[in-house]
Amino acid sequence: MAQITLKNLAHSYLPNPRGEQDYALKEMDHVWQDGGAYALLGSSGCGKTTLLNIISGLLRPSHGRVFFGDRDVTDAATAERNIAQVFQFPVVYDTMTVRDNLAFPLRNRGQDAAYIKRRVDQIAQMIGMEAMLSRKAQGLTADAKQKISLGRGMVREDVNAILFDEPLTVIDPHMKWELRTQLKQLHREFGHTMIYVTHDQTEALTFADKVVVMYDGRVVQLGTPEELFETPAHTFVGYFIGSPGMNFIDAKVAGNRATLASGSVVDLGADHGTPSGRVQIGIRPEHAVLTAGEGLPVAIRRVEDVGRHRILRAELEGQAFNIVQPEGLQVPGEPRVTFAPGKVSVYADDWRVAPQGRAV
Repeated sequence: MAQITLKNLAHSYLPNPRGEQDYALKEMDHVWQDGGAYALLGSSGCGKTTLLNIISGLLRPSHGRVFFGDRDVTDAATAERNIAQVFQFPVVYDTMTVRDNLAFPLRNRGQDAAYIKRRVDQIAQMIGMEAMLSRKAQGLTADAKQKISLGRGMVREDVNAILFDEPLTVIDPHMKWELRTQLKQLHREFGHTMIYVTHDQTEALTFADKVVVMYDGRVVQLGTPEELFETPAHTFVGYFIGSPGMNFIDAKVAGNRATLASGSVVDLGADHGTPSGRVQIGIRPEHAVLTAGEGLPVAIRRVEDVGRHRILRAELEGQAFNIVQPEGLQVPGEPRVTFAPGKVSVYADDWRVAPQGRAV
């Protein structure tokens, strides 16, 4: 296992990039701690797979260095990095049995036959394929082949890291939940450094101890699921994490007051100075409370009942605004909305403005 360090890393697919806009990965410094379970989260095209391929050695960065521990592996081939990688679509040997597919990485390294059998049986149980060990991979379903691919990626115990590139795309929803749970158990048991690429926030938040959120080729926040939800560092994080995502309303901020376009004032509960640029306040739908008396007037456009709660699709200050309301509560005839104390964030040009005297 190894700590993975990226120093001044950037990458462009163009031979002569002229500016930042030509880079798929903008310059970054980043450390993946030895033994950590990370998710690399972002929408399609944000640079997740490019970054993973640089770490694995499938791609050499245009700039910067990659270190495994103290060793510079920037120019090292994938085989020299001692990693396992599981891709989005299954990579298996059709003419081999399931057992031989799982055993292949261990046999290739001359492991003892008894150890190989024990380890293959353990992984087969984890991926639910004990009954298929003697079957040829040819003719199996796509999700069964992907489970073999997952198992082969996890069968070695001596790797520096295991990299997963959207590995559950072809897996059925129930099995996704089971495999995520088993991956976390494997991580707790063996302590591999794991990096899991996905565009699915549920996969990221349920798998990882720390989530790395990418947007437009940048890492915009690294944090625990709770940190990403409660204090998004960037408006993209606020929007992308949560269902529905964070609400954003244009405002002018001075001290502890935000003044909206209508002249309505929101108490921020803390001094945010006087940020410049495009300033917005952000509030989670879960922290917006519908009332009949005080607060800001809001127009309810649609009510969606999702079982445990309702999502009110509304309009506030001429902008779309979502409210999560517990089941059983009525919508007032002239609804207004208030914000839970201390739950309003301020953003200037998409980046969070920390209250004065507090860290971002």
